[in-house]
Amino acid sequence: MTTAPPQPGPGSGPRPALLLSSATVVDTRDGTLATDTDVLVRDGRIAEVRPGITAPAGAVTVDARGTYVVPGFVDMHAHPLDRRTDPTGALELMLAHGVTGFRQMSGSLDLLRRRTAGTLDLPAASPALLATPGALLTPANAGTSARAVAAVREQHAAGADFIKVGLVTPEVFFDAQAEALRLGLPIVGHLPAGIDTAEASRRGMKSIEHLGPGVGLFACCSTDGHHVQEAAGSRPKIKLPPFRIPFLELLLGRIIAKAVVNPVNLNRPADIEILDHALGTFDADLARTMAERFAADGTWHVPTLIRERTSQLCDDPSFRADPDLRYVAPSVIKDWEAAAEKFARFPPEARATFRAAYRRQLELTKLLDDAGVRMLAGSDSSGAAWEVPGAALHHEFDELARAGLGPLRILQMTTLLPAEFLGTTGTAGTVAPGRNADLVLLDGNPVESVDNLHRITGVVRAGHHHPAADLHALKERIAARRSVH
Repeated sequence: MTTAPPQPGPGSGPRPALLLSSATVVDTRDGTLATDTDVLVRDGRIAEVRPGITAPAGAVTVDARGTYVVPGFVDMHAHPLDRRTDPTGALELMLAHGVTGFRQMSGSLDLLRRRTAGTLDLPAASPALLATPGALLTPANAGTSARAVAAVREQHAAGADFIKVGLVTPEVFFDAQAEALRLGLPIVGHLPAGIDTAEASRRGMKSIEHLGPGVGLFACCSTDGHHVQEAAGSRPKIKLPPFRIPFLELLLGRIIAKAVVNPVNLNRPADIEILDHALGTFDADLARTMAERFAADGTWHVPTLIRERTSQLCDDPSFRADPDLRYVAPSVIKDWEAAAEKFARFPPEARATFRAAYRRQLELTKLLDDAGVRMLAGSDSSGAAWEVPGAALHHEFDELARAGLGPLRILQMTTLLPAEFLGTTGTAGTVAPGRNADLVLLDGNPVESVDNLHRITGVVRAGHHHPAADLHALKERIAARRSVH
């Protein structure tokens, strides 16, 4: 996957050299540790990694003794640049939580043009934008195959890094996929209802997000899979004219934005019945066959388990008690509370189905990992109910551990594997000379326990060191801003 160069933060000119002294450097490839090792950074890149480096004149020296240095965390499914949210606050929070890069999963032609022109206006404390698409393919811009192909071509011409597909028919999906691949663009996103998932994988779908979502992968794992797939595909869809109407994309975008808070709330009794039937006919052997298909095809997965949890257990009281909500505007929390109240109105048996679906998604995630399917860590913040930018990725780490993945694998899913997915292993994913100086300092061994991924004592972004005190102060400023809005 070819992506545009990461966007540096504003004001990122020449910086003094930085020396991290006497650290333990973690090799993300195999988890080995290099103790008492120095990391020298020049001009935003790692220059040397070895013991006994003498600090150059004028260098900033950080005593990193007792800390573990890993590549900066990458959130591979995030939406901080959505203009209906607060991009500055979201980006600053992400950096404060060790996120030094992200894949923006909702885009537009305007976003692509601003990136090309260098006018994104990211805050000084910001992770790098690593990849972005144009607009999501929906019935508004891809209601027919012809319009979908035209949209893919338009996004390709504007410099999109990938095509993201959403609420389209299987026929439109496959035609859009064929055109994207012809142009050398990966196609990623949601599995349209009723689609043949194995065929989408075989034809080169680059990544599947959210394990579907919805019935998604469960149709492939059901002993009555054909019926489940057919029933899901026959559910009512958004019907729009086959021609372009002014402002239609904007209108549908607003509808989708409202639904994004918790898409589970859109389920009708028939949808829940289909999901319940798929869960009741789940077969582990079929699931393993599906996973082997993904591994053989090179189809990646971004489970976003925290997104599934906050959606399918939306009325869980623990979400309302999260202390990180102080970083969220009261108006946004009000929307999240309204979504939770709507979710609570589902009958008990429906909510039991959603809980069962989440438990099965944890099982599926472990099964995919065991089968050798490559996966990435993503949060799906901002906009999603109960997801605080930055903190949400850390919750994803915990959900991946709950699914049974080991600490090294989780570390790889947010460091090494994003670089492999993006084709940037020469500049990212490991702590080695020539790599970008985007790093996280931890005060516990992340290969030993996933809990240690939360113990951040410093972040290096583009060669600039942000100590723990500065990260704390940044969070406090964000909380103060939120309290007056």
